[in-house]
Amino acid sequence: MEQQLKRKQGAVYVEDILIAYHTLKDVVFHTPLQKNPLLSERYGCNVYLKREDLQVVRSFKLRGAYNRMKHLTDEERRNGIVCASAGNHAQGVAYSCRALGVHGKIYMPATTPRQKVSQVQLFGKEMIEIVLVGDTFDDSYNEAVKCAEAEGRAFIHPFDDEYVIAGQGTIGVEVLNDCDEPIDFLFASIGGGGLMAGLGTYVKSISPSTKVIGVEPAGAPSMKAALERGHVVTLAEIDKFVDGAAVKTVGDKTFALCRGVLDDIVVVPEGKVCTTILELYNENAIVAEPAGALPIAALDFYKEQIRGKTVVCVVSGGNNDIDRMQEIKERSMIYEGLQHYFIVNFPQRAGALREFLDEVLGPTDDITRFEYTKKNNKESGPALVGIELKRREDYAPLIERMKKKGFPFQEVNKDPNLFHLLI
Repeated sequence: MEQQLKRKQGAVYVEDILIAYHTLKDVVFHTPLQKNPLLSERYGCNVYLKREDLQVVRSFKLRGAYNRMKHLTDEERRNGIVCASAGNHAQGVAYSCRALGVHGKIYMPATTPRQKVSQVQLFGKEMIEIVLVGDTFDDSYNEAVKCAEAEGRAFIHPFDDEYVIAGQGTIGVEVLNDCDEPIDFLFASIGGGGLMAGLGTYVKSISPSTKVIGVEPAGAPSMKAALERGHVVTLAEIDKFVDGAAVKTVGDKTFALCRGVLDDIVVVPEGKVCTTILELYNENAIVAEPAGALPIAALDFYKEQIRGKTVVCVVSGGNNDIDRMQEIKERSMIYEGLQHYFIVNFPQRAGALREFLDEVLGPTDDITRFEYTKKNNKESGPALVGIELKRREDYAPLIERMKKKGFPFQEVNKDPNLFHLLI
């Protein structure tokens, strides 16, 4: 089997995915494909969620990691393995290390949520060593590659590997086996591209009429950039918030496969992802991580095309750190136009703040942050003011009242540099 994949020079075919399916059938959960009544009603179609957040390690990554490690040579098993991951691949590798008795060294960004680091240790126990280094996946990846060369360990790539891609493609086998009706649209997130490369390869081969839609965060659209330019590119900067999909450079193999199977890519703002995370939790009791919520967040951008159709969204993972929930709420409120920040210059006279509260704030507006710096011998002093609105429509009247009452202000939300400095 190993020689078979090598002869294909990086390609992955349906038979490779079916072989992986049989390799994994006693290891991974066959996760449910659930019709979601609320989403189906909202978009006027049949929306099914493929619940990989219910997988053994709470993400799909176990599929590719285990399939790759199952094909290690005896010498590679003895020497041990090394990998780099933003969290979910690390958990899949850690689980596989313990299951297969192979020692692993796992490099993760220092910014990885604590919950993910703890889970990696839980699954790998004595069979793994965790090294936290750098700010992004790419930083930890570079260090892991150096380790592989220095210590002679096999490198388990998180996405750009034929066995990993084939393992992720087994999701497609389950989806098509479980869905009783033809699937019109399939949405799945893209980070390095391993999930979509495998999933798209299988689905397009068995159901070519299905539209395969990749979804990337607006802060890290590396596959979209590669497809637009016709080759793999490295983004200069990325937003790390959607950590499971915050990759500067997609894989060469995943790019080649995705180019052949993708019908479109939707780029979703991080704030919209946060709104979706909160809705999934509040309305469906589903705990989705940012990358897992991406495909569902994309439905708003496709609502005309999917009306009356059958749609599958892959919820790729549920490893969300509770410590991030306040940030998630904040980003959602800002995206929805309900949270605004201003630098307001208050006249340094008695009653100025009372006037602002009584005559500028609306009856349902709420101050959520106030930091005032009084400057001696100045006619006015600046304050950072956070205002939460009940409705998006309350924004224009608020601005009008500030102008009418003569409070000079600067909108922090509209200045990216100022926003990241102060908020």
